[in-house]
Amino acid sequence: MEFWTFFAAKPLMWLIITISTFIATSWFNRRLGGTPLLHPVLVSLSLIIVFLLLTGTSYETYFEGAQFIHFLLGPATVALAVPLFDHFERVKRLLLPLLLACLAGAVTAAASALLVAQALDASLGTLLSIAPKSVTSAIAIGVAEKLGGYPSLASGLVLITGALGCMLAPPIYRILNVTDEAVKGFTLGVSAHGMGTAFAFEYGLMAGAFGGLAMGMTGAFTAFMLPLLVPLLGIG
Repeated sequence: MEFWTFFAAKPLMWLIITISTFIATSWFNRRLGGTPLLHPVLVSLSLIIVFLLLTGTSYETYFEGAQFIHFLLGPATVALAVPLFDHFERVKRLLLPLLLACLAGAVTAAASALLVAQALDASLGTLLSIAPKSVTSAIAIGVAEKLGGYPSLASGLVLITGALGCMLAPPIYRILNVTDEAVKGFTLGVSAHGMGTAFAFEYGLMAGAFGGLAMGMTGAFTAFMLPLLVPLLGIG
């Protein structure tokens, strides 16, 4: 017991556990054909939560090591601009439709989630945590804190939203006969943020580029829009 207590207090151990778990679940997911039902992020999250509960480790202790990975969320998001630059000419031609589509998607995602949760009599803190569910974690956590929600809940809802988006996108594309990589990537970026953007790269570099663009635009729209939208819906 003393041996475990000594190592559990070391931030490096939790960093190693987090990275090792993700590598193992990524390998497992590839063996199963890359199914979004068992997305590496969700499986890793679940396993680490169980491990923390079994060992009685607080989230604060775990985050002392995991914060190094958390810090990389920002640079990783910015790095998505690299493939976008390669398709910049097409983006300029489609700028107005992209802006309108992103604005419609951001408003729909936030408003629909808030109205459904409100109809189910969710608490104020839960409502304010659900609102930024369709943007990447780095933005959703900050928005939830600003609104007065729970950052940890917002982060979990972001992951669930991303996994559902990746799972539902392929059959929707088949039903609607969507073949354009740009359309596939952009819709994934709007609806499923970072996880959707990563999934979009499986369709091609163009899909990934438009996914990164949509994720960034949706995050910016949501950050500015939610403080105005929440009072309009009678929340707060």
